[in-house]
Amino acid sequence: MRTTFTPEFYELFAVLLVAAVAVTIVVVAVADSFLVKLLHRMPHRPRPTARPTAPPDVPREGRTAPPVRRTPVPR
Repeated sequence: MRTTFTPEFYELFAVLLVAAVAVTIVVVAVADSFLVKLLHRMPHRPRPTARPTAPPDVPREGRTAPPVRRTPVPR
């Protein structure tokens, strides 16, 4: 047996659909404004204009790795 929808069902469905769309739009607008404010509050960091070249051959003092002990390999 088929069930038919009543006019009250269609009316309630339309009201709920419009309410859901309205709530979604409001939530997205609030989230968007929050993110925009957050981005404007963040400090601006200057972007580096040129990439640094290869590190110098001589390491800075105190930054050297400990010597590696290697076992001799017979040849």
